[in-house]
Amino acid sequence: MNGIAQGLVRIETGEVYLTEEAEPLSEDDGGVGAIGDILGFHIRLAHGAVYRHFTDTFDHLGLTQKQVSVLWLIDDHPGIAQTDLARRLQMDRATVMAIVNRLQARDFLERGKSTGDQRRQTLTLRPAGKAALVDARKAILEHEAWLKSRFNQRETKQLIALLTRIHG
Repeated sequence: MNGIAQGLVRIETGEVYLTEEAEPLSEDDGGVGAIGDILGFHIRLAHGAVYRHFTDTFDHLGLTQKQVSVLWLIDDHPGIAQTDLARRLQMDRATVMAIVNRLQARDFLERGKSTGDQRRQTLTLRPAGKAALVDARKAILEHEAWLKSRFNQRETKQLIALLTRIHG
């Protein structure tokens, strides 16, 4: 090779390498070319589409996906510790602490001391947090209906199982 990678990405036996023998793409093929064969590219595009719709659906609530997830888990598990929340959401503790701080500043939740371990902080929703979660759950139903409309029930279950293999 001449120092400049030419050609398409070829994936064989788990290895990715560039080849010079590939047919050149037309000037404007209207698509994305060889990157269209990259799974991660499609996951990124799907994430972007879902995130944009979520943001549009939740804009009036002033809540992020992560904030809604935190409110939902606290509602499902009153008194949950911040560290347990971080583990369940697969987020670092500093991120969860920042989210909790913002939600507490809006009077959506309150911190308490664990009866079993005074070093652990527990989290409980306040009335404003419960009201915000009611509105968020309505928006989630709308968002989920939009997303699931692209799949039948079997495909939805299969997609969840496949995505769980990536993040699980």
